[in-house]
Amino acid sequence: MAENIGAVARVMANFGLADLRLVNPRDGWPQERAWALASGAEWPLNAARVHDTVADAIADLNLVFATTARPRELQLPVLTPRAGATELSQAAARGDRVGLLFGGERAGLETADIALCQAVVTIPIDPRFRSLNLAQAVAINAYEWRTTVLDAPPPIFRELSPPADGAAMLGLFEHFERELDAAGFFHPPDKRPSMVQNLRSALGKARMSEQEVRTFRGVVTALSKGRGRVLAKLAKQKAERGDVE
Repeated sequence: MAENIGAVARVMANFGLADLRLVNPRDGWPQERAWALASGAEWPLNAARVHDTVADAIADLNLVFATTARPRELQLPVLTPRAGATELSQAAARGDRVGLLFGGERAGLETADIALCQAVVTIPIDPRFRSLNLAQAVAINAYEWRTTVLDAPPPIFRELSPPADGAAMLGLFEHFERELDAAGFFHPPDKRPSMVQNLRSALGKARMSEQEVRTFRGVVTALSKGRGRVLAKLAKQKAERGDVE
């Protein structure tokens, strides 16, 4: 809702954040109600970027944590807002581009979107009353981020190979999945979506560098070519024996 987006912008401004990315706003964008709820915190709204998919929204980010309160089938590290903010702050000090992903109030985040992230941030609220609106969730996480900024350690030198961003990881996922499709790995077909999500989650947890992504894709390519050579060899052997299909 536009009102939720405006309330989030107000919280972002409170804690020194300005890079707001929206994925498929419910009522389109821009919406005047967002500016009304922002109470003067207009700069996150004025600069907000709208994306069609989560994958597009995080394509240039190196490290993204998903915020969710519900248990998920994905095996990702689960962090508190304080621990999550600390990790993100340390990554930012290395020069990485980092982000926090929030879902809509009503439905939250889809599992497929969480699978594109490297960890889950969960707020330790009382189980007797789990209702927490979007702006409140953003405020808690933004506050924890702010505490790391105000007490930040000296910048850490960047690794020789920078971390892979979302676009590089998505390219790796899709390359790997194409080859697995060709090999008949996804069986039965109705299990494919959950298998894909689990594979993406497992690879995402590795937090690969750009060089590691290139290396892994080279491995996938080598294995696929090797499969082709084996099939060609078998076909040649059959032809030499005069086998008939």
